[in-house]
Amino acid sequence: MNQELLRTVDAIAKDRNIDREVVFSDLESAMVSAAKKYFGSSEEFKIHIDRGTGQITAFQGDQPISLRDLGRIAAQTAKQVMIQKIREAERDSMFEDFMERRGTIVTGQVTRIDPGAVTVGLGRGEAFLPASEQIPGETYQLKQRIRALVLEVRDAAARAGGSSGIKIVLSRTSKEFIKRLFELEVPEVAEGIIQIKALSREAGYRSKVAVVSTDSKVDAVGACVGVRGSRIKSIVDELNGEKIDIVRWNDSSTVLIGNALKPAEVNQIALCFELGRATVVVDEEQLSLAIGKRGQNVRLAARLTGWDIDIITPAEYNTGIERLERMIKEANLTDPALLGKMVALGMVSVGDVAEVGVTPLVDELGLEPSQSELLVKTCAAEAEKLRSEAGRVKVDADAIDSGDLEGVQGGQDGGAKRIRFSARVDEEENSDENSLEK
Repeated sequence: MNQELLRTVDAIAKDRNIDREVVFSDLESAMVSAAKKYFGSSEEFKIHIDRGTGQITAFQGDQPISLRDLGRIAAQTAKQVMIQKIREAERDSMFEDFMERRGTIVTGQVTRIDPGAVTVGLGRGEAFLPASEQIPGETYQLKQRIRALVLEVRDAAARAGGSSGIKIVLSRTSKEFIKRLFELEVPEVAEGIIQIKALSREAGYRSKVAVVSTDSKVDAVGACVGVRGSRIKSIVDELNGEKIDIVRWNDSSTVLIGNALKPAEVNQIALCFELGRATVVVDEEQLSLAIGKRGQNVRLAARLTGWDIDIITPAEYNTGIERLERMIKEANLTDPALLGKMVALGMVSVGDVAEVGVTPLVDELGLEPSQSELLVKTCAAEAEKLRSEAGRVKVDADAIDSGDLEGVQGGQDGGAKRIRFSARVDEEENSDENSLEK
């Protein structure tokens, strides 16, 4: 019984995390290569290692041969083949392992810091945290332990110098990273009692997480925050101080949008399903809260809810409704309930009617095609007029610095400042690239 061979195979399998049978197969292949090198024959070689005893049997064709006579050169060939095959098996094992862990959080130690990426040791191999996946403002130190999400696993060809050929890309900016942190810090999330229904994030600055409880006895928001904020604090600390708003999920888009815009208090929300747009009315003193710094609050709310969001004040809302009512009269439409029906469909300005077009007015409001065409044409002309006026006001406003004007306001609805942010935006864009429409 060849106990030494069995112990060696077991040690290699354990240290390299390779299946024992794979090591035996690779060893047999290496011996076949060595035999071919020594005998230089075109005949088929068959070599088998007994998995229980370690006994080696070898045949050249039908004739048994002794591997002890192969010599030093053949042994060196066997060694090289064996090393190569073990590396390939180790690479395959590592690839499968990290493919299974893709989308999960791993903990590693910083081993190298370069301008373009941070290298993180994960025990079995190294991973890379690119600059694009690092939270803005974070700094790293050698030997620092960090947590990150396994974002991508690539299986490249083995390179010279013993590289495994596996490239593991980590991320700390992914939305999925926050979900996994909640699963780690909030047991109810990991157990499925609390579900994360939607999430929007601007890494390093602020995130909004919409949660709902499947158990009426468990408060989703309270459980995520924890006693005295202990749970959410752990997540915020991990994210280098990034603010996290816990939003209560609701199947009603109206309620959800109101929740998403907190801490601002919302007066009224009009949903236009045709445009995928929500017009939100807030008091003047709540306007800055609703918009947030550089539009961050409304931008994250739009991404979270999936609705384009317009924010206006009550005065601006009333101005838009009055103008819309005047256009209805100019189009010779006498139905007293028409304005209310249009508002119910989320059309609260002449610009909305122009964008919606003729078909919804016919299908939803029962107007004649000719009536709808006239109303849309009238509203479109008024909207264009307002845009022209707004353009002139902007040009005039540029003269304020020279003292020619003392103050000007303008907007698409004549004096109204309509603040809009679209939910249909590339998640990778930064806030500076998403200018507000005013």
